[in-house]
Formats: sequence, structure tokens, C-alpha cells
Amino acid sequence: MQTVASIVEGDGEVRALPELLRRLGPWLTPDFYTEIATPIRVRRDQFLNKAPEFSRHLKLAAAKCGEAGWVLILLDADDDCPATRGPEILARARQVLPHRSVSVVLANREYEAWFRAAAQSLHGQRGFRFDPADVVDPDANRGAKEWMGTRMTSETYRPVTHQPAFSAMMSLEQARERSRSFRKLCSEWSRQVGP
Repeated sequence: MQTVASIVEGDGEVRALPELLRRLGPWLTPDFYTEIATPIRVRRDQFLNKAPEFSRHLKLAAAKCGEAGWVLILLDADDDCPATRGPEILARARQVLPHRSVSVVLANREYEAWFRAAAQSLHGQRGFRFDPADVVDPDANRGAKEWMGTRMTSETYRPVTHQPAFSAMMSLEQARERSRSFRKLCSEWSRQVGP
């Protein structure tokens, strides 16, 4: 058994990421059981810009997952380029935890971009309506929360409520096919989990 301890930046992700990771396991590595620890929530700016905060949260995650575990840092890319910012954060994390498995995934541009990538599979769920004529590159620009919100017909989009629900319902295949940052999450899972 392996444990994944994650670091996230939003209250919604604290509940949503474990939901998503519990689905990734049987899909990507069905022969291995993975324990999903409750994520550690950080303030992105403090975590990234204050070395003591960065170190403290990484060490806490390492303690939660144990020697054989995996530390996953999942943040929104916002306006950063995931291909450059992700490796920078990873290099810093490896200085703090040199003998541990650590991955950095930056959702491009925000967690909801993965819902946008799998929007067709969410049609009719929780009041969400998908129009095939409205297909966009999910990673192209910010505003995925607002994009989701304008397509909710019976309730207001709330990350704390909808991120876990949509993470449990979305098509993993659609998200992987349409989102580079979700493919990164999948490849990190496959690389870190297992023998």
C-alpha cells in the first residue's frame, strides 16, 4: 500500500482532489491500492513565496504519507506557464525532501479547466448544460469557474460544493484527451504509484 499526501490551494480542492484520485487509482493502476490522505490546504502566495511556509507544509505532507509515500503538489497555474513554473517548484521541493517522491501538477489555468475538458460528460449533472457548439480549449484562458457558472441552469456554481461532485462524475478519458495539465496528473500518478 502507498499513501498520497497532497498540497492544494482551495477549500474545494480539499474535498475534490481525494474524490478524483480515488477514481484515478482503479483506472490507471488497478493492481495497486493507494491510500489518499486528506489534502493540506495552503495559501498559494505564502506557500510559494515564503521559504519557511513552503518547507513546513512539505514536511507535514511527507510525515502524512510516510517513507514510501508520495507528495503531490496541485496548484492552479493562473497566468504561469505550467511547463516552466512546475519544474521550478519541483526543484525547490526536492531540496526540502531530497529522498522522497514528489510531483508538481499545475492545473492550467485552474482546477475547473478539467471540468471544461470533460464538459460533455457532465451534461445534465447538478444543473450543468453542455452545448457542443461551445467547445473551447480548456487550457487556453482563465475564467473556467465563470464558464461553468454560466452553464448552470438550476443553481449557482460554488467550488466547495461542485468541485467534489463534478470530480466524482466527470469522464477521466475526456479530461485526459482534452487537457494537457490533466494528462500531467495522470502521468505523474502512473509514474509514482506501483512498484
